[in-house]
Amino acid sequence: MGMNDTSRKARIFSWLLFDFANTSFSVMMVTFAFPLYFKNIICLGQPRGDALWGMSVSISMLLVALISPVLGAEADYSGRRKRFLFAFTLMAVLSTALLSFAGPGSVLFAAALFILANIGFEGGLVFYDAWLPEITSPRSIGRVSGYGFAMGYLGAFAILLINLPLLSKGIVPANIPNLKLSFLIVALFFAVFSAPLFLMLRDTKGAAGASSEGAARRKRESSIVHSIKEVGYTIRHIMSYPDLARFLLAYFFYNDAILTVIAFSSIYAQNTLGFTTGELITFFMTVQTTAIVGSVAFGFITDKIGPKRTIVLTLFIWFAVILLAILSATKQTFYMTGLLAGMSMGSSQAASRSLMARLTPKEHVTEFFGFYDGSFGKASAVIGPLVFGLVSAQAGSQKIALASLLVFFGLGLLILTGVRTRATATEATDGTREGAQIE
Repeated sequence: MGMNDTSRKARIFSWLLFDFANTSFSVMMVTFAFPLYFKNIICLGQPRGDALWGMSVSISMLLVALISPVLGAEADYSGRRKRFLFAFTLMAVLSTALLSFAGPGSVLFAAALFILANIGFEGGLVFYDAWLPEITSPRSIGRVSGYGFAMGYLGAFAILLINLPLLSKGIVPANIPNLKLSFLIVALFFAVFSAPLFLMLRDTKGAAGASSEGAARRKRESSIVHSIKEVGYTIRHIMSYPDLARFLLAYFFYNDAILTVIAFSSIYAQNTLGFTTGELITFFMTVQTTAIVGSVAFGFITDKIGPKRTIVLTLFIWFAVILLAILSATKQTFYMTGLLAGMSMGSSQAASRSLMARLTPKEHVTEFFGFYDGSFGKASAVIGPLVFGLVSAQAGSQKIALASLLVFFGLGLLILTGVRTRATATEATDGTREGAQIE
């Protein structure tokens, strides 16, 4: 498109740096440090802390699931993808910085700020992911997607390394000043390394993708009203893209299981296997290294054998991970399981993003990624942890709860087998939209 190779590489690198930036939030505030801080410090170690934490995560995910498709459609029609991404990123950064003021007993304050921060993080992914098909070619989309996840895990490793001196004394009341400082560092890290994307990437008129009919309708009504109507239209006619619909359903189930593993990994390691805070830091840093290797290696594999076959391969690895975790009786065997989980975590998510990019009609890329990252991705993050928690409570065993995730992986694999990646989707029933041509 007249863009020289250096400029193209700079655009891709700025996009990759955003993954490096935002995964620092994911590992510190969602997976590891803040959940333990919320339970042990803010909720004073009371049992209700687990329920309040789960509720905060669920509320934030539900809100993102509801608003993402509408905002995605609005971004497509207004051509203001970058502006939306900036607003969500700013919300995540500021809320994370303010969490450094949360202390013992400030439950509502901390929960509200975390919900805002997580909405900013998760909601921003809709607009971020939608840039993928625009900055790279179909031939290299798997590789670039894999590089993105690899950079993310590198960012997670970096933030854990930076905060290691602050976290090493444990998530205990005596270490509160250091823990608060670590949250400020996360906010700063997120802000600094996300900045290049906003300087390098431009919104293009083509990204808006509005048809002449759509443009005419926009003159008659506000863009938000139009976007809500467009989402309703998409929901009614999503079966016009049968392969996309099947993939989204498959993704709902297996991503459900993956996100549940991520959400409960630190709790499982601490409660079932007796990991200390120091051992958990080492564990998560080790997992990031195999996640980096897996994301890059499977990015090449995706371009070679296709995203669907790659996802199937990674799902079989996930089956092995769950079985090994259930059978793990020592910390050493759980470490080995973590290495395998890290490898399959980045690769399965990177291949999924590649397949979504291939199946999505170009004129509705941000809107459909709104369903992918929002409605399906976030709704599954609500159901999975809920099922895990209920099974664990009823059975009195986290290992049985872990075994229940095999059902989710199995359903995802079964539905995925029906997805055709080299097909032309049927035309929309009213003829106003064409099916997505997959190469």
